[in-house]
Amino acid sequence: MRGETAPTAPTVPAAPAPSSFRIDIGELVLDGFDARVDPDRVRASFERELTRLVAERGVPLAANGTPLSLDGLAGLPPLPRTTSPVRLGEALARSVHAGLTGRGEAR
Repeated sequence: MRGETAPTAPTVPAAPAPSSFRIDIGELVLDGFDARVDPDRVRASFERELTRLVAERGVPLAANGTPLSLDGLAGLPPLPRTTSPVRLGEALARSVHAGLTGRGEAR
């Protein structure tokens, strides 16, 4: 009939993304770097960059609110050859974030 619209299925609102989540990294082990790489500066740079990436881009693997645990990730982007603890920490954070976005393989 003219002027009538077909009934539509009710829309189900999407579940909101979690407003907070926790990333617990028990240990980072870096082999093959010389003693000039200060582990405290690497850690500080890593934490700062990972915090920035999560704030700006989120964690797609945690978007549905279901708890998720990854014991290890493989196949992540390689780290640069550098003795700069800041660059190393930033690259490491980008690699870990890549794993949290679904790239890489759970071990």
